[in-house]
Amino acid sequence: MGIDYTKRPSSSGGDANQSPPATPPPAAGWPPPAAPPAPAGPVNLGKVTLTKSAPSVSLTKSGAAGGELRVNLNWNARPAQQSGGGGGGFFKRMAAATQGGGSIDLDLGCLYEFTDGSKGVVQALGRSFTSRNAGTPIITLDGDDRSGTNSGGENLRIDLNRLAEIRRIIVFAFIYEGVPNWAAADGVVTLFPAVGGPIEVRLDEADPRAPLCAIALLTNSGNDLTVNREVRYIHGGQDVLDQAYGWGMKWGAGRK
Repeated sequence: MGIDYTKRPSSSGGDANQSPPATPPPAAGWPPPAAPPAPAGPVNLGKVTLTKSAPSVSLTKSGAAGGELRVNLNWNARPAQQSGGGGGGFFKRMAAATQGGGSIDLDLGCLYEFTDGSKGVVQALGRSFTSRNAGTPIITLDGDDRSGTNSGGENLRIDLNRLAEIRRIIVFAFIYEGVPNWAAADGVVTLFPAVGGPIEVRLDEADPRAPLCAIALLTNSGNDLTVNREVRYIHGGQDVLDQAYGWGMKWGAGRK
């Protein structure tokens, strides 16, 4: 129990405010001001790399489950026979780096499922550049860089201000044209949340038989939004990816 120093009863039981103090009044400025609180820790702006041993991160716990989440795929296509130089960049077309020659057209996309039960795909194939939902699109794809000369690459933009409408999103890369030479591409997907540092998923495994790679899975449990590293190569197209993750959509042939 604390002691109230504003009133102090005298021995006769009178009002302490009317009785002369038994001791000299405290000096001005007493009590001393409280020490200022310790400064809050700095926001972690460092990059987080998801690995097999540490495959997931919570955007909710890091305060990043809001604003715009930008997803970008970068790859470094460098011919194996060259010791230096070489190309590099976002969605770079390459000829000499592929097995057997030819160019590669690599696309970024995602499957989405919303809490109202609606499902779909956002990708350049079929010109499905936006999600289909009420109001403005929750997910958009900037465009289709078929030349490989756009230094900004292709970006998926996810509006996490509408997180309550999102159930899950699987981000993938698909080789539309060319030999699946994932090892030469040395790809990396980076997620840029509105708050905090970037989240990196490296395509550090390769399967030359697979034209598609599931890269990262975003899951909203209602209380937590997590990003999980997948790096799962799919022997088939988007319909096979659908089957692997139980999306349950119907698929037909598509073209750009």
